[in-house]
This record gives sequence, structure tokens and C-alpha cells, in this order.
Amino acid sequence: MIKLLKGKSYQVSLKRIVDIIGASFLFVFFLPIIIVTAIAIRLGSRGPIFADVPERIGEKGKTFKMYKFRSMITNAHYLLRTEPKFKNLFNQYKKGSYKLKNDPRVTKVGKFIRKHSIDEIPQLINVIIGEMSLVGPRAYYPDELNDQLKKYSHTKKLLNKVLSVKPGMTGLWQVTGRSEINFDKRISIDAQYVKDISLWNDLKIMIKTPIVMINGKGAV
Repeated sequence: MIKLLKGKSYQVSLKRIVDIIGASFLFVFFLPIIIVTAIAIRLGSRGPIFADVPERIGEKGKTFKMYKFRSMITNAHYLLRTEPKFKNLFNQYKKGSYKLKNDPRVTKVGKFIRKHSIDEIPQLINVIIGEMSLVGPRAYYPDELNDQLKKYSHTKKLLNKVLSVKPGMTGLWQVTGRSEINFDKRISIDAQYVKDISLWNDLKIMIKTPIVMINGKGAV
């Protein structure tokens, strides 16, 4: 029984059951917030309710479409990489481990939902269909991962461990520092999570996550 609660045994059997039950319960629990957020986004700015973002890298390097509430102007990711007026901002973005503290593309509604991680709630869909887990490493953009690996080449071995599991809605790095942690430290923390993966560690992270969501510390 103990073997089922940690390591590879937990990862391939019990963890998926926890994900399905947990994500289904959370979807129903958050349904009022989902409805209110969708209305606020629609009234707050022009564009779709869900973010139109590039695919992310998931388990074993497979790409997938991550569902998120739109917190930015329409086509924000594309414009950042192609519009001349965003050139300096894009350079800032890359230097800051693909995080911006003061992003002019974020809408008024977006600023609030990002601070409290409400924009992440639609990822419950990804968990239910098996592309993500409730708890796991961060899911990176392909160009983000390529650029950061050039800057932090020593993290390549750790990255292989991180990509051996499904990315999570929340994770060890999210509850220890969120966006204030640079790429190399995030990879190290996520690799440690995979090494020590267990039901108990997942439950501890899940318990800490609502506190982080409410206080908004480290969010951008």
C-alpha cells in the first residue's frame, strides 16, 4: 500500500484517480467564479474569454493547448514577438526568465485574475482530459524553454526529469515563490518535486495553493 502512495507507482496509478476526482470537484466548486469571470472578461475588453496562447510543452515533450482565461489584450503573445513597439518589452521578458512585473498588455480584469490565479482555473479541463495534473512542474512555451536552456545550459539534465511527468496547475515552485523565481531555480525545484513525488507531498502543495491564490504574493 505504501508503494502506491509515492514514486513511480503513485505516478502511474493513484495520481490519475486523484486528478479526475479532484478536478471534477473543483470545477463544480469554482463554477460561480468561472461564470462571473467570463462575464467580467467579456465586458472588460474586446476579445475571446479564453486566452489565445501558443501551445505548451507537456509530458515527454508533447505539446498541448492550455486553457486559461484571457488576462491580456487580444493576440498579446503574438504582438509581443512581432510588433516593433514591443521590442524592448520582449527583451525585458526574456531577460526576466519570461516574466514581466509591469506588463502593459494586461487588462484591468486581467490584473486581478492573474494576481489571484483565477486565470488558471480553466486548466481543470486539461487535467480532466489527461494533459495536465493538479500538481506538477510548470508547463513551458517551446521558445521560452529553448531560450532559457541557452542561458542556463546546466539545467538540461534536470529538465529531462521535469518532462517525465505531466505539468501541473500548481506545483512546488508555485507555492514557494511563483513568478519571483528564475528559470534555473524553478527547474531545480520542479526536479526535486519529481524526485520526491508522492500523494502526501501533492496534498501539502494543494493545501498551500489557496493561501497563495488569496494573497497573490509573487504573481505578475
